[in-house]
Amino acid sequence: MRASPVHGMDHVGVTVPDIDQATRFFEDAFDAELIYESKALSDEPGEGAETEQTLHLFPGTKVRAVRMIRLCYGPGVELFQMEGPEQREAARPSDYGLQHLAIYVDDIHAAIAQFEAAGGTVFAQPQVLMFGPEMGKGNVFCYGKTPWGSVVELLTYPSPMPYEEHTPLRRWRP
Repeated sequence: MRASPVHGMDHVGVTVPDIDQATRFFEDAFDAELIYESKALSDEPGEGAETEQTLHLFPGTKVRAVRMIRLCYGPGVELFQMEGPEQREAARPSDYGLQHLAIYVDDIHAAIAQFEAAGGTVFAQPQVLMFGPEMGKGNVFCYGKTPWGSVVELLTYPSPMPYEEHTPLRRWRP
C-alpha cells in the first residue's frame, strides 16, 4: 500500500467584506479564536500581477487583510478581506464551487440561538438528516447565512449512522 501524501484538511478560506466584523461574528457565533494575522489592515495591500496570479484574482484586486482563526476542533478558517473591481455576492449552494461551511454542534437549538445573536440568519428550523446513510435519532441539520451572505450548516449527529454498518470508514467527528 502506497503512503498518501495527503493528511487531511488544514483550513477553509472565506472572503469577507469586513474582516473585523467577520472575526467578531466567528468569535460570537462559534467561539472561534484568532490564531494570527498574516496581513493587517494597516499593512500595504497585496496587489499586482504576482499576487493576482498566485491567488487567481481578478486583475486590480487588492488583498487588504488576512487572518487565521480556529474553532474548538477541526480545520482552521482563513479570513480574507479583498477589494476588487468585479466582486460578487456570496454564492448559493446551488452554484458551482464550495457551497457551505459545516459546523458540528452538540445542542443545535443553543447553537442556532448563538448564531442568530451574532448576526446570522437561519433559513429554516432544524431538519432530520435526510439521506438514508446519515439518519438516526437526533441527527439534524439546518442552513443559515452569515451577515455577509456565506452559507453555514449547523449539524449534530449524536446517534450512529446507518452507513457505519457497511464500512469501517468514518466521517470526522469531534
